[in-house]
Amino acid sequence: MIEYVVPENIDHRLLARAKGLLAEGGLLAFPTDTSWSLACSMKSREGIKKLKSLSVERDERYFTLLCSDISQFGEFCSMDNTRFRLIKRLSPGPYTFVLKTLLGTEKVLGLRRREVGIRIPCHPLPLALVSTLGQPLYSVTAKRNMTAGYEGTWEEPEDPDDTRFPPIPEEELFEGGWELEDINGIDLILDGGEEQNRMFSTVLDVSGDEVIVLRQGVGPWPV
Repeated sequence: MIEYVVPENIDHRLLARAKGLLAEGGLLAFPTDTSWSLACSMKSREGIKKLKSLSVERDERYFTLLCSDISQFGEFCSMDNTRFRLIKRLSPGPYTFVLKTLLGTEKVLGLRRREVGIRIPCHPLPLALVSTLGQPLYSVTAKRNMTAGYEGTWEEPEDPDDTRFPPIPEEELFEGGWELEDINGIDLILDGGEEQNRMFSTVLDVSGDEVIVLRQGVGPWPV
């Protein structure tokens, strides 16, 4: 299930295999510029269903569209010139931007709300996957509670008006690709062979008039 790759020079046959798995509803695991991610094709209902079943997050803003170019943002999200300039300045990098979806995007992704997280990671491996697939990947951060088939309960925040995301405890994140083999449902792990930093992205809600920090991660804000 693990394939070791050189992220800057991935065998085209392996990328073709990954594309086929994604098209058939498969799940892939790979490192990004922050931590390990699990992802499926954004147009595979079966893949999205499998991905969501592994995560305990109920808020769909935890799920992220990984893009290879900022032009892809405009295909799925509402973005004016001000937002475009901000996103372009911070991308690629460890930032996730919450944007209003365009009509139809929530139907494709099975969303219950009109916002979605979207970003361009600064890592050649996910960028190559997105380019090969020809569309963004739908992803979520890989966490250790997925390995045990965790069936926890959602804890409502004490303040219902507090929309911030809690930071992900470092011990919940992975370092090596071999650790993800315990997660049921992953069809392919792409591993660059180096230990992964256990970090999380900074999540910025740019769907309104002001930028709201939903989670402070490795990406500095303000900049």
